[in-house]
Amino acid sequence: MAKLDAKIPQGPLAEKWTNYKAHQNLVNPSNKRRLDIIVVGTGLAGASAAASFGEMGFNVKVFGIHDSPRRAHSIAAQGGINAAKNYPNDGDSVYRLFYDTIKGGDYRAREANVYRLAEVSNNIIDQCVAQGVPFAREYGGLLDNRSFGGAQVSRTFYARGQTGQQLLLGAYSALSKEIKKGSVKMFTRREMLELVVIEGRARGIIVRNLITGEIERHSAHAVVLATGGYGNVFFLSTNAMASNGSAAWKVYKKGAFFGNPAFTQIHPTCIPVHGDYQSKLTLMSESLRNDGRIWVPMYKEDAEKIQKGQLKPTDIPEDRRDYYLERRYPAFGNLVPRDVASRAAKERCDAGFGVGSTGLAVYLDFEDAIKRLGKHVIEARYGNLFQMYEKIVDENPYETPMMIYPAVHYTMGGIWVDYELQTTIPGLFAAGEANFSDHGANRLGASALMQGLSDGYFVLPYTIQNYLADQIRVPRFDTNLPEFEQAEKEAKERIEKLLSIKGTDTVDTFHRRLGLIMWDHVGMGRNRKGLEEGIKKIQELRKEFWKNVRVPGKNEMVNMELEKALRLADYLELGELMARDALLREESCGGHFREEHQTEEGEALRDDENFTYVSAWEYTGDDKEPKLNKEPLVFEFIEVKQRNYK
Repeated sequence: MAKLDAKIPQGPLAEKWTNYKAHQNLVNPSNKRRLDIIVVGTGLAGASAAASFGEMGFNVKVFGIHDSPRRAHSIAAQGGINAAKNYPNDGDSVYRLFYDTIKGGDYRAREANVYRLAEVSNNIIDQCVAQGVPFAREYGGLLDNRSFGGAQVSRTFYARGQTGQQLLLGAYSALSKEIKKGSVKMFTRREMLELVVIEGRARGIIVRNLITGEIERHSAHAVVLATGGYGNVFFLSTNAMASNGSAAWKVYKKGAFFGNPAFTQIHPTCIPVHGDYQSKLTLMSESLRNDGRIWVPMYKEDAEKIQKGQLKPTDIPEDRRDYYLERRYPAFGNLVPRDVASRAAKERCDAGFGVGSTGLAVYLDFEDAIKRLGKHVIEARYGNLFQMYEKIVDENPYETPMMIYPAVHYTMGGIWVDYELQTTIPGLFAAGEANFSDHGANRLGASALMQGLSDGYFVLPYTIQNYLADQIRVPRFDTNLPEFEQAEKEAKERIEKLLSIKGTDTVDTFHRRLGLIMWDHVGMGRNRKGLEEGIKKIQELRKEFWKNVRVPGKNEMVNMELEKALRLADYLELGELMARDALLREESCGGHFREEHQTEEGEALRDDENFTYVSAWEYTGDDKEPKLNKEPLVFEFIEVKQRNYK
């Protein structure tokens, strides 16, 4: 079994990051010009990292699949970004943000990484304000805060319901400055197909130009992967359809371990599925749970009449409504963490109390908030979200409660990294949602933006220097080296193989079938029998895909079907690894809910004696079982106990 070295610094928890920075190796300004860094991904983590490296004086190449970094999926984040500024003076602190994050992740994250995240959170806000990000402000001029799930303080900074977009514009402006200066070279409409490893170190990538189909080689002294998560393995998710896990899967197959692949997040407030031919789902921000109250009918006969269209939600009087989160979790109410809220909604719907024509929905109601605060206040806080809901559902949420249901959203699992965000391949780093590091088994709301910007602005600029300090005499790599030729050959063969199958079924047909298998067997509720069946079904579907998929067109052109096929081929392997990880973890924790392991009240039941570790999977070859490596999680500074939000 490989030895996993997390490289956690010595010393008290609050001093680890300070001590690391005080003793790390540095690269002087004139030597930085001799070093090249590749960044793959232009979302918050990638754009902030590339901008930071450029400002520091490194030569940077940054690659994105879109025509502009502004289109990265980070723009879809709505509700906000956490930081421990304690502006509302309600008891917040760096330690409390750290503890809420560790507890929210059900004690399955690394203490040192999570504390560092909380520690640098305040710097992020200062950086973004300096960039001109238009955070909401109170009457007195201070930045405003609102509450999010899993916390009893208000620590979430926001810009209406478009926080991700505004933060990305800030990172994009910093990146654009470096592109103009010449320290960063931007490659748009490129997709990474392979990682190039030379003498055990990451030294470059192979990409496909999505416009011309040309295969390109690019070399560097280090590579940073910031390509987001793999939620689209489920087909229906809140992710943009172009979001994919292929780059992460490619580096896994080159030797980077994959951490906790089973830890996927189901978001409780999404617009319910409305048809068999839907291509994606739409998120309604968790911020709505600040003022919206979640309920279902108290009596089944009322729920059945609503499902048949015989009653409207406004016909149900107050004494016949079950505000089930407020009933079950009085201390946190509607602001319990996402995994808890999602399971509670599923339980009510499975018991027959769900609403909508399918019975797979619950209500998110703003009637009380409008009466208490006035419609104009709700409009100022959530107006663009309400507008989006009305466009999609054709109902006015100011007058009729929203309908919501859980859906796949974020992936806590990802490429395993150490404290320096370096993978098991030296010289390959992973940032943001692409790594596994900070969220354990469940991510608290408003922490994704925090992690992405923390990694890019405040962590990687230090840790990548520590790696590059002994690389200054290493000359730039010739892309004609055999390792580049071999990696390009592998990429081209895969493309040619997909184009040559000429089967009868479309890529989307196979992807939709994979999504159903994943949702039914590796979704919100998991059990041994279902996971074993799911693995077999995925294996069968993968064989059928490689025999019968139809990819029209050719490589030398814009070919979105080819793009989708390349990504789906990876999902058909990644989905199996997710199921294997879920099968092996005989406990419930956070978003991983094994139905065999729950408390009498239906809550997640951990097994700390046997599963307090990160599962780090190692690739051993196609059609071979991957090898499990374990990183023990040691908690020196907090007490590990059953989560309680009551």
